[in-house]
Amino acid sequence: MIKLYLSLLLSFILFSCNQENYNAKKNVLFIVVDDLKPLLGSYGYNEIISPNIDKLANEGVLFSKAYAQQAICTASRMSFITGRRPDYTKIWDLSTKLRETRPDIITIPQHFKNNGYETIGMGKVMHGAKNNDPKSWTMPFISNENFDYADGYKMPANLYQSPEIHKKWDSLQAALDSDPNANRSWFAVNSVMKSAGLRPLTENLDVPDNAYADGASSLKTIELLNEFNRNKKKFFLTVGFQKPHLPFTPPKKYWDLYDRDKISLAKFQNKSKGSPDDAYHQSGELRNYHDTEPSMDENGIVNEDKQRELIHGYMASVSFIDAQVGLVLNHLKSLGMDENTIVVFFGDHGWHLGDHGLWNKHSNFEEATRTPLIFKSPDISGGFINNSPVELLDIFPTVCKLAGIPIPEDVEGVSLVPILNKTSERLKDFAISQYPRRCNVMRSVIGRYPDDCTLMGYAVRNNRYRYVAWVSGNFEDRSNFSNNKIVMEELYDYEIDPLETWSFALDPNYQEVKDQMKENLRKVVWEN
Repeated sequence: MIKLYLSLLLSFILFSCNQENYNAKKNVLFIVVDDLKPLLGSYGYNEIISPNIDKLANEGVLFSKAYAQQAICTASRMSFITGRRPDYTKIWDLSTKLRETRPDIITIPQHFKNNGYETIGMGKVMHGAKNNDPKSWTMPFISNENFDYADGYKMPANLYQSPEIHKKWDSLQAALDSDPNANRSWFAVNSVMKSAGLRPLTENLDVPDNAYADGASSLKTIELLNEFNRNKKKFFLTVGFQKPHLPFTPPKKYWDLYDRDKISLAKFQNKSKGSPDDAYHQSGELRNYHDTEPSMDENGIVNEDKQRELIHGYMASVSFIDAQVGLVLNHLKSLGMDENTIVVFFGDHGWHLGDHGLWNKHSNFEEATRTPLIFKSPDISGGFINNSPVELLDIFPTVCKLAGIPIPEDVEGVSLVPILNKTSERLKDFAISQYPRRCNVMRSVIGRYPDDCTLMGYAVRNNRYRYVAWVSGNFEDRSNFSNNKIVMEELYDYEIDPLETWSFALDPNYQEVKDQMKENLRKVVWEN
């Protein structure tokens, strides 16, 4: 009898310990927003309407100086999702796939999966991984075609809900289906739509939110939260909102929040004095739409009417996403799950809205590399802003630490938990971003980068300055880099010139600053 009693007691103790360990681990709601710059009320932009994200920021910790490692979707996402820099993932373009270059690399959701979590993703998350990387998920990834759209609406046709575009899109798909030799590439298909005048930069229709993928994904997220609440499984749930990426297609009610005539244009729309031409681009992403070039002058400057339309569309898209974030977070709270769920909210990089005459991302400037980053966790007392430089690389170790699972040894970021729990105000002195130039052929076309891909710009951003070193050499080999391979430089002083109107790289008064930042770059990038 005594043996039976002791056995039952031991079983109870083991169950209690396991249950305590299970409860100690936190759920994770991981929200990544495409092309989202810090154009939010919580970041000081009063003209934007973003109450739900602002509420999250007020309850959590907002990082005011968070930087992407490369301002392009695939390279950035494959960097933060693995905690490794683009020079390690070897992804600097849109077409190279993650496991083509690093077959054994571990992603954040894969790591949580390996630690006993249910992992599921939807929308635009693993852009740059084949089939959304099945290794990362315990449940099949949910793509746009898997969503339930509003009654009377099909999945958007090439991201639009216009009946005219749907009609052309359906006929194009039928033609492709009937011709096994047809060119089905993204560029070929969109070229047809552009030529037909059915690829506009914006769409303003009075439709339900869930006529578009982002509205449908917020409802799917709510459905999954209900399921996880019933089965009590620990989850890592990733939601990839696809706006404010072009085309700007929020429902009409979000456009109506703003008066286009009162929208301000970028204050500085020229190249910075003393900067190299390679720091800029031709806003090629914008030119993929049929109504762009008729609105440009011979120098590629967009006319003021189209600028206001684009900024209006971007702002309306941000408010559209804010509404979806509010739906999800309010439901999380209504279930009581917010008490055991970490929320990570961020953008994959920033976006140019006419500054320097640029649109889209694809640069090393502040507007392209800086992005929102907000953490909220039951274990931290939020409600404050941290102004130290951090990187999207830091998300991986931070969310692991908050969730109570081990941090992989090979990640390049650092856990931001000491900042979150107020034991430290700064963990690094600078952030690093990069962007290549002079390379018009993607590696996937010929199996390698061609010989003319010889220029990589590395940006070092600390609290006051941004130094950019344009380095000549083979993208694939960083082992023999030296200072004499730096062929161009930029240096911006945000204390006296927040709009980056002037590069001080050749000013002898900044030599010491430049030398120090060059040394920072060497230690982090070239020597690793």
